[in-house]
Amino acid sequence: MGRELTRETFMLQILDEEGKVRPGTEPALGEEDLRRIYGLMVLTRTADGKALKLQRQGRMGTYASSLGHEACQIGTAFPLRPEDYVFPYFRDLGTYLTLGYPLASYYHYWMGNEAGLRTPDGLNIFSLAIPVASQIPQSVGAAMAAQRLKRKNAVVCTFGDGATSEGDFHEGLNFAGVFHTPNVFVCYNNQWAISTPRSRQTASETIAQKASAYGFPGVQVDGNDILAVYAAVSQALARARAGEGPTLIEAVTYRMGHHTTSDDATRYRPEDDLKVWEPRDPLRRFQIYLRDKGWWAETFEKAVQDAATETVEKAVAEAESRPPATPDDIFAFTYKVVPPALEEQLAELKRSLTGEAGR
Repeated sequence: MGRELTRETFMLQILDEEGKVRPGTEPALGEEDLRRIYGLMVLTRTADGKALKLQRQGRMGTYASSLGHEACQIGTAFPLRPEDYVFPYFRDLGTYLTLGYPLASYYHYWMGNEAGLRTPDGLNIFSLAIPVASQIPQSVGAAMAAQRLKRKNAVVCTFGDGATSEGDFHEGLNFAGVFHTPNVFVCYNNQWAISTPRSRQTASETIAQKASAYGFPGVQVDGNDILAVYAAVSQALARARAGEGPTLIEAVTYRMGHHTTSDDATRYRPEDDLKVWEPRDPLRRFQIYLRDKGWWAETFEKAVQDAATETVEKAVAEAESRPPATPDDIFAFTYKVVPPALEEQLAELKRSLTGEAGR
């Protein structure tokens, strides 16, 4: 019989569940940055809650909630530089907001108009990926291009735990390892890929350890500890920019809401799971940390909450005032010059919508 292999798991954590700092682990962030991070976390949660209400009111289409993912998303995006590239997945509201993406545009997309994801000039964030894991090889391609152009930017790609059992994940990470690309892969391990638990995605003890098979480091972090996520991503970005190759980060968190508003998680997820994870709330934990440092007070909280509410309400008003999509949008961005066959299809579509088809 072969030897039984065992592996001790180490998870990077800076703030424990009570918001207390592990000595000597704090990243070099000042009061201004820490307050801004908290404001982004509050804005993300407020915007997310509003989106759920809009969907239930019939004012928004199917939506994927980010509740509980604020530390993962903002901790990943905050250390990025303008020249870095980001390939997000469909549950990444905080990433978009941290990078300065207009909330009205993000809402516009989920209201059913792809124009909302036409990235403004100056932002290197790609359209969110709905097909699971499809953004991973694309991010590797962008990183290879940066290498060939001798640029020093890094390329970040985010995805859920369900993506790690897709072929795109393995192909992308294999290329990244072989070509030593400046990639930072961040897996938000939220324990559930729709109705499939983490235990049915992979038999490996951690997702982070998968990086070893591709020849680069893997790091597991507490995904509800924003300082730990920030520290891990910052170190991985430094490696990438220095030409030291890719890193895989597994941010262990939990999907507090349903997979999307079309899902009913109560049909497959144990209710006790939520009771375990609720006290680990990333926002509560960071709030305690700021309070202990003397940087949080009720007046600060009110100002942050009021600012978030104002931003969200303005974004909703703007998104709902934008013109609706037209049939032309279906054809507008497939080819630089629309082929005659598609011109004919567009004309036929317009006739059918006006009741003139077949005349």
